[in-house]
Amino acid sequence: MLAALGVDGFANTLGLPTVARACVLLVDGLGWELLAEHADCAPVLTELVKRPLRVGFPSTTAAGVAAIGTGVASGEHGMAGYTFEVPGAGVLNALRWTSHVDGSNLLGVLVPEEAQPLATTFERAAKAGVTTSVVNYAQFKRSGLTRAVQRGGQYVGVRAFGDLAAQTLRVLEAKPSFCYAYHSELDMLGHVYGPGSTAWRMQLRQVDRLVESIVENLPPGAMLAVVADHGMVTVEDALDVEATPELLEGVRAIGGEVRARHVYTEDGAQADVLAAWRAVIGERAWILSRDEAIAAGWFGPRVNDWVRPRIGDVVAAARDRFGMKLEMAEAVESSLIGQHGSLTTAEQHVPLALAFS
Repeated sequence: MLAALGVDGFANTLGLPTVARACVLLVDGLGWELLAEHADCAPVLTELVKRPLRVGFPSTTAAGVAAIGTGVASGEHGMAGYTFEVPGAGVLNALRWTSHVDGSNLLGVLVPEEAQPLATTFERAAKAGVTTSVVNYAQFKRSGLTRAVQRGGQYVGVRAFGDLAAQTLRVLEAKPSFCYAYHSELDMLGHVYGPGSTAWRMQLRQVDRLVESIVENLPPGAMLAVVADHGMVTVEDALDVEATPELLEGVRAIGGEVRARHVYTEDGAQADVLAAWRAVIGERAWILSRDEAIAAGWFGPRVNDWVRPRIGDVVAAARDRFGMKLEMAEAVESSLIGQHGSLTTAEQHVPLALAFS
C-alpha cells in the first residue's frame, strides 16, 4: 500500500493501483475460513474480499501487528510471540510489556525502541511526506508495543466503533495520507465464547457495518484494505504442561501461548527436551528445535542474530484442535475457548478485502 502511495523502498507485491490515500483496517482474529463460514453475517466484507493472505508464525497479535508496523516477518522484527524470552529481561508479555512471570512493568528494563530497532513503516511513510496516522484505542497510545512497532505515525486515540470510523475518515482527508486502524473485540469474543459462537457472529455483523460506514464515506482517491493478524480455532484437546513432569525436565522457562510454545532449556538439555516433547505430544503438534524451525522458514526468510535467543530452544506448534496449557501460570489464557498462534490454515489465512473511491 505504501508503494501504491509512491513511497520509495517498498514493493507493490499485491499489484495495487496508485492512490492518494490508503488505510489498513486490521480486524483482530478475523480468519479467512471463519469469514467464509459466516459470510451471511458480513455481506459487505464478503463482497470486497479478493484473496487470502498468510500471516506467518506465530499467528498472534504481537507478531502480526509488528509485521504491519515493520514490513518484515517475526525473524526480523523480533516480536516472536505473545510471550517470549528477551536476554536480560526475562519472559516478556509483548502485548502488555510486562514480565510474564510476575506481571511487573518492563518499560524501564526493556526500552521498546531498542527491543524493536528497525525503522517502522510509519516512520518511513512520514519521512516521505505522507501524513501518517495510527487510529487505535486511546489506552494503547504509550504502550510498549505501540512504541516498538507503531512509532512514527500520529496516534489518534478512539473509544468505540463510531469513533473508529469517524477518526479514520478524518485522517484520510489529508493528501497523501496513510492510516492504520485497529479493532480488537472480535478476537476477544472468539477467545471467550469461541469463534463462530452467537456472540462472535453478532460482533462480526457490527464489524461489517463498521466497514460499510468507512467505505460509504471514503474521500476521493482512497483505498481501504481490511485484513487480520490471525484466524482462530476452538481448542478441544488440551494438555496441561505443568502437570506433565516429563515436559518440564531440563526446562528453565516457557513462552508463547496455548497453540504455539517457545521452550527455553537448561544448558546442554535441548536434545533431551526436544525428545521428551516429541515423545509425550506425538503427532498432536509440530515440534522442532530452534535451528530446525528457522531452517523451515517458520519465522520468515531471515532471522536476525539478536532475534535468535528470543526463539525457544524447542518450538511447538499445535495441530488440529490441540493446545498446550499452563493451567497455573496462565490461568486466564488457559480458560479461553478460542485460541491461535500455530501453523494451521485456520490460523494462518486471513482475508484481504479491498475498496476504492
